Amino acid sequence: MRVTAFGPFAGSQDVDFDALSSAGLFLLHGPTGAGKTSVLDAVCFALYGAVPGARQSPGTVLRSDHAEPHVFTEVLLELTVGGRRLEVTRRPQQDRPKKRGSGFTTEKAQTWLREYDPAARTWQSLSRSHQEIGEELGQLIGMSREQFCQVVLLPQGEFAKFLRSDAEARGRLLGRLFDTRRFAAVEDRLAELRRTAERQVKDGDERLLAFAQRMAQAAGGDAGEWPLPDARPGDPGLASDVLQWAAVARAGARERLDIATAAAAAAESRQAATRSAADEARRLAALQERYAQARAEVEELTARRAEQEALKARLDTARKAELVSPALEWREQAQRDHRTATAERDRSRARLHPDLADAGADQLAALERRMRQDLGALDSARRAERRSAEIDTERAALDQRARADEDVLTDTAGWLAGWEGARLAHQARIDAAHEAAARAEHLAGRLEPARRRLTAARERDAAEARLATAERRHADTRDAANAAHEHWLALREERLLGIAAELAAGLRAGEPCSVCGSAEHPAPARPGTGQVDRATEDAAQRAYRDADTARVDAEAALASVREELAGTRAEAGTAGVAELADEAEELRREHAAAREAAGGLHEAQVSLAAAEREYEQRLAAQRTAQQSVAARTASREALDREQASLERELSQARAGAASVAEQAALLEHRADILAEAAEAVRAVEDSAERLKEADGRLSQAAFRAGFDTPDAASAALIDERGQRGIQHRIDAWQHAYATVTARLAEPETAAAGAAPPARTEQCAAEATAAERALRDAASALSAARSRATELDALSGRATEETRRIGPLREQYERVARLAGLTAGTSADNERKMRLESYVLAARLEQVAAAATARLQRMSGGRYTLVHSDARGGRGRAGLGLHVVDAWTGRERDTATLSGGETFFASLALALGLADVVTDEAGGARLDTLFIDEGFGSLDDQTLDEVLDVLDSLRERDRSVGIVSHVGDLRRRIPAQLEVVKNRTGSTVRLRGTGGA
Repeated sequence: MRVTAFGPFAGSQDVDFDALSSAGLFLLHGPTGAGKTSVLDAVCFALYGAVPGARQSPGTVLRSDHAEPHVFTEVLLELTVGGRRLEVTRRPQQDRPKKRGSGFTTEKAQTWLREYDPAARTWQSLSRSHQEIGEELGQLIGMSREQFCQVVLLPQGEFAKFLRSDAEARGRLLGRLFDTRRFAAVEDRLAELRRTAERQVKDGDERLLAFAQRMAQAAGGDAGEWPLPDARPGDPGLASDVLQWAAVARAGARERLDIATAAAAAAESRQAATRSAADEARRLAALQERYAQARAEVEELTARRAEQEALKARLDTARKAELVSPALEWREQAQRDHRTATAERDRSRARLHPDLADAGADQLAALERRMRQDLGALDSARRAERRSAEIDTERAALDQRARADEDVLTDTAGWLAGWEGARLAHQARIDAAHEAAARAEHLAGRLEPARRRLTAARERDAAEARLATAERRHADTRDAANAAHEHWLALREERLLGIAAELAAGLRAGEPCSVCGSAEHPAPARPGTGQVDRATEDAAQRAYRDADTARVDAEAALASVREELAGTRAEAGTAGVAELADEAEELRREHAAAREAAGGLHEAQVSLAAAEREYEQRLAAQRTAQQSVAARTASREALDREQASLERELSQARAGAASVAEQAALLEHRADILAEAAEAVRAVEDSAERLKEADGRLSQAAFRAGFDTPDAASAALIDERGQRGIQHRIDAWQHAYATVTARLAEPETAAAGAAPPARTEQCAAEATAAERALRDAASALSAARSRATELDALSGRATEETRRIGPLREQYERVARLAGLTAGTSADNERKMRLESYVLAARLEQVAAAATARLQRMSGGRYTLVHSDARGGRGRAGLGLHVVDAWTGRERDTATLSGGETFFASLALALGLADVVTDEAGGARLDTLFIDEGFGSLDDQTLDEVLDVLDSLRERDRSVGIVSHVGDLRRRIPAQLEVVKNRTGSTVRLRGTGGA
């Protein structure tokens, strides 16, 4: 073993256990704190990646405080186990100086495992995985870390505690060593099954009790007569008690149902009788009320008889006055016509000249005809007036055209004055557009190459990035192909080295060998560990070919990128993308501006052509306007002469009016007034004659109808609607009087009027009380029926639940018995011993037997260790340990041994336990044991006997290392490993083995 920067060891220290073990018994000694135990810790750390449990804690630091910062903490252990020679190297997680800069960085834990190949005489790497190495070593050693620390690194103090501890403490230690977790798992499984079955049974009982509670609620107030059974979930007799209680509740509910049925029938009979009596009382009360109302109506109608007679007389007078109605209507119409005609005549006369206020109809008609004659004489004047107006319109049109011609002449003169400048400006625009077109063509020839250079520059930069990726990929694939090639060649060489075993695998008895030709094969070669076959070599060859194909592809891709990069560099040159982008953008803007300027060429040419056409049009318009001015002068003079002649004629016809039309309208208006006045005078004369005739006819008609004067007949007159109203009132009174008289004559009404008053309120109260009693009885019946039905249903469900939980209860009782037996709580388990304790007790018997073989030699045949399964106090039995003293013949507890006796008893127990644990674990036997301290309590004779026992272990090819600082052991044990401590860290030295 080589330890570096571990615990108290600052540098690298080598320990040759082969040299120490050759003596069979060796001593590991040194002063307190030198690091004796750290040597054992290093062995445990190399095998399991952790120190023994007693010294393993979250704050444990394995790195030596004396070590240099750049030295890694490391343990290298070479061991032979199961016929295999292995080398395991472990580095814990530790801080190291940073390679760059100051400070420290954390280095992760690392592990290496190698195996020595005697045929090749080289070390072969097996793994660098913590998990794989741990599993590999665990399978080879066959022990956990705790077992290894108890079996190989024998802690004396722990076994002394084991001798004096109680059964529970011994059980914990033995359980860790013999791995009795499966028996504890059986106990836990049975306990879990018991809890599950118990929970299922209790759930079923709770549902059963819930049904009972629901039945009690359904029974209502009757439940007090049948109290629920006093039982809890899980009680054995709960189901039968609930079913018995349910049967009693159902019987009581059926009895209550029969009583409620009888009570409802009686209430229904009473309700029918009281309802019939109440109906009869209400009928009598209605008849009596009808009789009283009829008597009151007769009295009221009798009091209104005089009023009815007056209405009849008035209706007769109105019907006589209807004979005078036509004459009255004619006279009123004649009077209205006369008033209307008189008003119209007065209105017409008010519009006449005062001299004509009393003129008759004939005079007014003559004046009207003369006015009409004067109106006809104005037709010629109207025509002259219209022609004069037309002349005014023509002169206005001439003036308008004159102003328009003047505007044309003024505008044309101004426009023609600026024509030459405008023409030159249009020509300049055309010339500028031609120049812009030529410049745009030139810039277009420069723009496209600039864009190609920009694109090439971008592709050049992208190709440079891809080139780096392609170079890395080419290097990776080249390295991978080389590694695959080397791996294939190595496997091929290994296969050739073991080709004999491969050929031997194809040998058949009686068939000749393909190498030597012999038909006998006395000792065919056997494949060694890690033999390489043809399939493995072929797979490696295929992997190499695939890797080489990937290398060729990567090389082709790299060449393609380089070729592309050369082309883009030739196109783009060395200019940057930003510079070329700015240059292309500047050319694009200049080209766009030139194209935009050149685009105005057509517009400028069109504008020049339009301006030339406008020039010709304005010259023509100027000539036309000048000709129009001369023609209008002659026309205006002719119109002036014609209008002067017409004005002289119109002045005579207007007679002072503003116009001929105004004079004609005045004559027309005067003629209409005269005609209207003449007609109004004639209408007054005619209406006066008709009014006189109507007065005579009215007087005659009133006399014949029996009225003294026409006014009396007019006052008695009533229209048809009024007569219908009076007649309706008379008919209504007569109908009401006949109806009420007939009502009083009805036999039932007359009999009711003679009978005493009806008892309606009393009968209604009795009927209401009977109705309420019937409802109460019906509710009670419905409740009793529902209660009985629900109790039947719940009882059925309770019965089904009882049948369902029956098998669960049986299963629970069976599992509970087994769980109690394995847990040591059952009455059948007399010693109260758990299953795990029972198994550990058997193991303790084996340990006690193995330890006794050495204890008798150490104690001179005096002491024997025996296992006891007796109970101590209230505790459980099974893990007791006693010592039998041959001198007294008595058995006593191991706690009564003296200090020296306790040491060799615990040593014997540790050695026996190591043998039993090794056999139990089924792993490879380790040839070296370490015993830590405890020898200082022995006298010389006992120490000799103990050393003889330890020395006898060599008979089983085992060596023992004793860790102690006792000076006498250094004289008795020549092979020694001394741990020397100093200020710079501890060191180790071999003594008595030929090493230094």
